[in-house]
Amino acid sequence: MDSTSSSARNKHASTAFPVSERLFNEDIAPIKDQTWGVYNLSAMWMSNVHSVAGYVFAASLFTLGLGGFQVFAALITGILLIYVFTNLAGRAGQKYGIAFAAFCRPAFGVFGANIPSMIKASTATCWYGIQTWVASTALVVVTLRLAPGAAALNNDSILGMTTLGWICFLVMWFSQLAVFYYGWEAIRKFTDWAGPAIYLVMFVMAAWVVWKAGGLEHIDFSLGSESLSGGDALSAWFTAVALTVAWFAGTTLNFADFSRFMKSREAMNRANFLGLPINFALFALV
Repeated sequence: MDSTSSSARNKHASTAFPVSERLFNEDIAPIKDQTWGVYNLSAMWMSNVHSVAGYVFAASLFTLGLGGFQVFAALITGILLIYVFTNLAGRAGQKYGIAFAAFCRPAFGVFGANIPSMIKASTATCWYGIQTWVASTALVVVTLRLAPGAAALNNDSILGMTTLGWICFLVMWFSQLAVFYYGWEAIRKFTDWAGPAIYLVMFVMAAWVVWKAGGLEHIDFSLGSESLSGGDALSAWFTAVALTVAWFAGTTLNFADFSRFMKSREAMNRANFLGLPINFALFALV
């Protein structure tokens, strides 16, 4: 056993067995010091839920023909299901300090676990690109607002995006990469302040929207081309619930990657409750 493997083994949970370089790396090794508390995980959920893509998704549910209360009920029902699923999916990760890739080994085998791990990684890669693109479109709008001269870079088309669009896309891409590069501790520190900051911006923007609309009485939640009732409304409502569950399916599946850092199962469950039903209810209302 070389010195690198010995050092990595000692950093994480101790084991009486030799460490195989083919089966071990620091990203999936059991966490020895589980330091995340309720605030850390709930702040992560704040950052996860309150995104540009999240707002686009929630608004799109109105196009199903549902009213404001129906959409709100569908969002809450869906997130309650996710709350239950994440508590179950996170138990092994928290108890043993293991990541999703290691969590899959008992079911798929040591090498077979590479299959769900690669599927998850492929999905995460696509999702990273989608989220980055959606965020970059917001950056384009802000750039044009603050620097109107940049409009000259927004009139061409390169593989479906303008020059300004590509610049903003790459800025968002590498900004996130800079955080990810320094590992989970950097991500935790970032989300610890980003979660509350997002709330502040969310409430300010909501107040601005209401003010621009001339008051709540001028806001209409009937965005669909038709208003559904009876069986059609019920079918659309279940569709909205299913879409909400699907929206968080990726994070739920690999939730062990987050729960492995939690101090206790009770802290994990409490953080999930604050970060999912409570946090999502505020998000849905706004």
